[in-house]
Amino acid sequence: MSKEHVEAAEEAADRAEDAADRAEDTAAQVEAVHDGELAEHDRQYGVQGPPFEHRSPFYLGFFGALGALLAYFLWSALMGIGSTLLLIVVSLFLAAGLNPSVEALEHRGLRRSWAVTAVITAFLGAVALFVVAIVPVITDQVTAISKNAPEWLERLQENRQIQKLDDEYDIISKVQDYVANGDFVSGLFGGVLGVGLKILGALFNAFIILVLTLYFLSSLEKTKQAFYRLAPASRRTRVSLLGDQIVRNVGGYVSGAFIVALCAGVSTLVFLFAIGLGDYAVALAFVVALLDVIPMIGATIGAVVVTAIAFATDVKMGILCAIFFLIYQQVENYLVYPRVMSKSVDLPGAVIVIAALVGAGLLGVVGALLAIPTAAAILLIMREVVVRRQDAR
Repeated sequence: MSKEHVEAAEEAADRAEDAADRAEDTAAQVEAVHDGELAEHDRQYGVQGPPFEHRSPFYLGFFGALGALLAYFLWSALMGIGSTLLLIVVSLFLAAGLNPSVEALEHRGLRRSWAVTAVITAFLGAVALFVVAIVPVITDQVTAISKNAPEWLERLQENRQIQKLDDEYDIISKVQDYVANGDFVSGLFGGVLGVGLKILGALFNAFIILVLTLYFLSSLEKTKQAFYRLAPASRRTRVSLLGDQIVRNVGGYVSGAFIVALCAGVSTLVFLFAIGLGDYAVALAFVVALLDVIPMIGATIGAVVVTAIAFATDVKMGILCAIFFLIYQQVENYLVYPRVMSKSVDLPGAVIVIAALVGAGLLGVVGALLAIPTAAAILLIMREVVVRRQDAR
């Protein structure tokens, strides 16, 4: 007899045994009624029948439909609070990124409360210093770039190839009028009111992220323990170890991404001052550092932006910028990035590319930023849980 037939026979025997037990209970209750052993309520309304058959089509259909409706309601509610969940996820990642600094202070003898306070104070101080010292410079340089943009576009028209494209599609003149009239900002955000609402929304989201980051950082250990207690007691230790490793990987990735972006920004700043493009050096270096955080394409986009402005200013500067970014990206890809990220996200190149593409497709820039540590966490779980379970069979 095959294994399937044995299992079917055992299941049929279990069903027959359950039916016999229910019949025996019913017979005992009927006998108790005749003997006067039941309560007055049971004698008045009769004996309670056997439980409803859980395998009946009505039972399965009703509760199946009820479960489907509940799942649809939960999915609709999840989509409704998608933006809020995104803020929570970003805050968790930032908290994990600041946690290594807190743990480093703890190793030096500080209590966690004092370590969190020190890291939070340093973080807020860095943000305040950036706003006070760097933002005005960036604003002035961005204004200067906007004023000089029409002139740069005119210089681009002197290139023969670009002139042919412009004669055919009239691209340069349209862009020049668009920038010169100042309509691109209002068109992008939907007018002056739209600009104000976008700025207020961005400031509100930044404030929410800041508050949530500080909260998660201060209560990270309690939050982790609360999640770990959801696992069965027999597996809680292993879940805790894997969870701690995932948090360390995320923290290492966030810290590493900040270090890599800082190296790119500082290198670009020094280079631009060295070649005589200091009027826009701070703003362009900030753009390079900000875009360098985006995996795969961020560094390339920043290099293209800076090189295009350098070419519009002076051809020699443009050539120097192209050579500099070509060399620096090789240094970053093969020296800086592997050394910084080797202890946090040791992923194959193909996995990084696929994760970044999927993350960008789902959540845009934020998804691309979160995709790599998420892929590292999934790979760790697959290696330590799924693969080891398969090897044990």
